[in-house]
Amino acid sequence: MRKKVTKAIFPVAGLGTRFLPATKSVPKEIMTLVDRPLVQYAIDEARAAGIKEFIFVTSRGKGALEDYFDHAPQLEQELRKKGKEDLLKALQDTNMDSGAIAYIRQHRALGLGHAVWCARRLIGNEPFAVMLPDDVIAAEKPCLQQMVEAYAETGGNMVAAMEVEPERASSYGMLDVSEDMGHMVKVKGMVEKPRAEDAPSNLAVIGRYILEPSVLRNLNQIKSGSGGEIQLTDAIARDIEQDNPVYGYRFRGQRFDCGSKSGFLQATVAFGLARDDLRDDLHSYLSSIMQVDKAAQ
Repeated sequence: MRKKVTKAIFPVAGLGTRFLPATKSVPKEIMTLVDRPLVQYAIDEARAAGIKEFIFVTSRGKGALEDYFDHAPQLEQELRKKGKEDLLKALQDTNMDSGAIAYIRQHRALGLGHAVWCARRLIGNEPFAVMLPDDVIAAEKPCLQQMVEAYAETGGNMVAAMEVEPERASSYGMLDVSEDMGHMVKVKGMVEKPRAEDAPSNLAVIGRYILEPSVLRNLNQIKSGSGGEIQLTDAIARDIEQDNPVYGYRFRGQRFDCGSKSGFLQATVAFGLARDDLRDDLHSYLSSIMQVDKAAQ
């Protein structure tokens, strides 16, 4: 019987330099998208997919991220006293049970593959998910839940995939496809950040993975690759060479790159417009801006 995916790794050791000076004192992962930190969206998605153990790969200066998941009894008591039950529930939803969350330090920034490798002892010999909080995905059914359900049918390694324009290939790991089955593709190779003319397809890997423990063993043997980093895509590609299946999953939903300022702003507008309590005022404001722009032209 195939093992369930109950563990997830969250690589959050990055310095967030694209958001300086804010990230000088605030970890990027707890910057708020509307009224929830980026990392909360990833946690909620993981919970919906059945994840029970949450492993954060962190670095120095991430203390506020760790504190975010702790209980706040004084604040809870104050909200309860004032009858603010909605806010109390929102606060309690951020709490993590004792033992459900673990923190691992990545002392040197050696890439995504190295960050995942740092958590190897907590994974053991089980399949696991990797979630990059920078990639926020708006979907009716959460992206990782879609993938876990597909994984139950196929097994193997699975990466979330989306189509990108050729000029953007150099920003992604790109899939070399051997068979296209609609929502799923079978992968025969992966290329990390190729030039547009060298990309094997237009399918890019984004920040959701379900991986077999063999990938961790591959990471033990891999030397630094593209950009002097240890690439996770290289370890997955090695599984293909060893005849272990790898699939790309075309998820249903819209992905926002919240690791960039423009993507963060786009996500803020999209998630704001999706909220009943914000939609009318925000839509009115955006419409007024469009009218001013038209008048100026």
